[in-house]
Amino acid sequence: MSVLANLTDALLSGSIEVIDLTAPLSSDTPLLELPPEFGQTAQFQLEEISNYDDRGPAWYWNNFRTGEHTGTHFDAPIHWVTGRDKDDISEVPVSAFVAPAVVIDVTAEVEKDPNFVIEKEHLDAFQQEHGPFPQGGWLLCHTGWSSRTTQETMINNTETGPNSPGMSVDCARWAAEESVLQGIGVETIGTDAGAAHSFEPPFPCHAFFLGANKYGLAQLQNLDMLPPTGAVVVASPLKIVKGSGSPVRVLALIES
Repeated sequence: MSVLANLTDALLSGSIEVIDLTAPLSSDTPLLELPPEFGQTAQFQLEEISNYDDRGPAWYWNNFRTGEHTGTHFDAPIHWVTGRDKDDISEVPVSAFVAPAVVIDVTAEVEKDPNFVIEKEHLDAFQQEHGPFPQGGWLLCHTGWSSRTTQETMINNTETGPNSPGMSVDCARWAAEESVLQGIGVETIGTDAGAAHSFEPPFPCHAFFLGANKYGLAQLQNLDMLPPTGAVVVASPLKIVKGSGSPVRVLALIES
């Protein structure tokens, strides 16, 4: 049998399971909050066109409005100033949309400290235990943050600003510029830690990954259902010409 026939049989038999890593997209979906002097992303909205009525007797459909980076979404390199001359979302090679993934679990650390950041030493320890990162793979950061489904709990603001986990500057630089990975995936509102506005450089995951023509996935869910290694992620965004990113349905294939 061919490789694809074997894959189809495995999906039909259940020996390969499909896990949905996507957050529901609705008017309740948490949004990135920027300081008021900056432009803001749009809340997801549905506008009914017809609903089996005189506007369209046999069909139901809607217009929708939202931001490119609302809900579970894919960051293209052009999203950040460091990648301004690199790929927009329509130019990202399709090979990037189906890729292996590893999952680093830092839920225990984040439970103790919501501002916990992953350091390169954590990535080194992961590879010592599980083997090297896969060529062109995703590093998915399981922090437990996806259990926070409201605007208030997702952003977790205090008098010092947002509080949420992420990656340190040195770790982001190494993962983006020296590792074989193609991108980072997180459960938080964006790929950087809540306090990353005060890092040097600010927002290092955006700055380094997108500047290296690599990618980001944000607001993932169900990472607890994936093994540390061996998953394959399917993340196919809309082909928006000149788009900086896109909402995306992210799936993972794992062996049952």
